[in-house]
Amino acid sequence: MTLLTKSPPSAGRRRGLLVYVVLAYAGMWAAMAPLLADGYRRADAREEVGGLEQLCIGAAMFAPALAALFVVRFVERGRGGGAGGGDVGGGDVGGGGGIRDALALHWPRPRARAVRACLLPVGVLGGLTAAMLAVGTLAGSYPFAGFGALDAGAVGTWAVRGVIGMALSLPLFFGEELGWQGFLFPRLVRLGGGAEAGTAALVRAYLLTGTAFALWHLPPLLMGGQYPGRPWYVAVPAFVLSCVLVLPVFTWLRLRSGSVVPAVLAHTFASSMSVSMVKEFADPDAELDPLTMGLGGWPGWIVLGAFVAFLAFTGRLRPSRYGRG
Repeated sequence: MTLLTKSPPSAGRRRGLLVYVVLAYAGMWAAMAPLLADGYRRADAREEVGGLEQLCIGAAMFAPALAALFVVRFVERGRGGGAGGGDVGGGDVGGGGGIRDALALHWPRPRARAVRACLLPVGVLGGLTAAMLAVGTLAGSYPFAGFGALDAGAVGTWAVRGVIGMALSLPLFFGEELGWQGFLFPRLVRLGGGAEAGTAALVRAYLLTGTAFALWHLPPLLMGGQYPGRPWYVAVPAFVLSCVLVLPVFTWLRLRSGSVVPAVLAHTFASSMSVSMVKEFADPDAELDPLTMGLGGWPGWIVLGAFVAFLAFTGRLRPSRYGRG
């Protein structure tokens, strides 16, 4: 297994990265333009998102994938020398691996491994969310309703609806992760030396990908999307920190499986079920503040930071751990 094969020259790699970032960011701003023009502002964490908002968000989420496909097809291939893309089990565009291999868009093999790889993100993100809720409850920042207030039937209905919602939204999160995990991260690692990149180069790749991922969300952040009621100068740094901490978790799932699919599932859970868990288990009359609860708040930063530290110290964030081929 290898990070990338038949890499284009360094100047060509940087050109491809620049084109990708420009297209992905332009797609986000274009998709959000109707909401920005209308002065939309989300003021409460319990506020439901309307039809126009959902349409704009959905369109924006496809921008990273479309940008990645464009670069792989027209920039990297056009330069010759291929553009192999999977950091684990990758192929190369010029050598017959195709765009699917260039972006790690395939199922882990064999089938039993694929099932485990797809269940792991749900278990990991579910566990991290539960730990975060426990930290927030103990610290007094999360208004946990109490076990006595939970109704088994209601929780079961919530879980079923959540799973259905995750399944329906998967294509949207493929739109994001084909860009961030399928395209951007492995190419930043390649610039730093590939699978055998040193610690500084790997840390740089993680930080750059997480920051780029976070700042891509700037339009919804300015409209109170992730942190309703908070000014931009609080919301933006908070979200950058959140993304820098959660991105290595997604990357670890992508590295160990050789596929972008587990990262997609993890992102889907983090953005849907995890957020929903915060609402479901809270006092229904309490005000919800994402900055003091949820994976995007300080309890989440503590839990994510501890887990990422574990992954780092055990070598699980190094592409070289997962072999070459």
